[in-house]
Amino acid sequence: MSGDIKRIVIIGAGNLATNLGEALLRQGIKVEQVFSRTERSAESLAKRLGSRRTTSFDGIVTGADLYIVSVKDCVLDIVLPKVLEKAAGGIVVHTAGSVPLSVFGDTNVAHGVFYPMQTFSKQKNVNFREISIFVEASDERTCEVLECFSHELTEKVYRLDSEKRRYLHVAAVFVCNFANHCFAIADDLLSAHNIPFSVMLPLINETVKKLEMLSPRESQTGPAARRDIDVINEHLELIESPVARDIYEIMSKSIMGIDK
Repeated sequence: MSGDIKRIVIIGAGNLATNLGEALLRQGIKVEQVFSRTERSAESLAKRLGSRRTTSFDGIVTGADLYIVSVKDCVLDIVLPKVLEKAAGGIVVHTAGSVPLSVFGDTNVAHGVFYPMQTFSKQKNVNFREISIFVEASDERTCEVLECFSHELTEKVYRLDSEKRRYLHVAAVFVCNFANHCFAIADDLLSAHNIPFSVMLPLINETVKKLEMLSPRESQTGPAARRDIDVINEHLELIESPVARDIYEIMSKSIMGIDK
């Protein structure tokens, strides 16, 4: 690892913080301290990482090389100033895809964005070697340090400014969160008729695998792509949930290129 980053503090103990901490540990990179507002979550992650813990902003160690702030977007403006107070001489980064660099405000402390673009859950470890990390920083030197640090986890490291990252995050919501919600709707439909969702997994896997060779538009299939209105109408009659029915209809119109 770059000689610039030896002492690391993780602020937060959620899904991303947990996966990142464990990924660092697997690379032989020790996290010195974990901060969380709740004792239970702070203790749980600190124990997994072999780190110290604190639930107090006053208890955050000073003089670390890197403070990784991985908390809810809505509290960044509250948490960041408290961390910046502890970080003179170090670097403070947040991990939020949709929050601009400007959230740090006017500060002389080196700062940046360290955004691993992936869906994270505490129950499942993610292989960081397979994901992309997007970085942005307050100055060139800090950006170089963050790039070097990121390369300890993956070769897929990219510089991306706040404006472009906003669009990246919107796209990620479509391909991950919205797609997963469609899986949830399908699961509800299947469960109502005693069909296991697992029968869909080969279809999901092939849908994603095709994208290695074809663009999303080229790989589109189904009744809307064929403009098979009879099948679409039949499906709409089968869907009991009004919201799910609306989603089906809007998605079908979008696939067919119908604006209204």
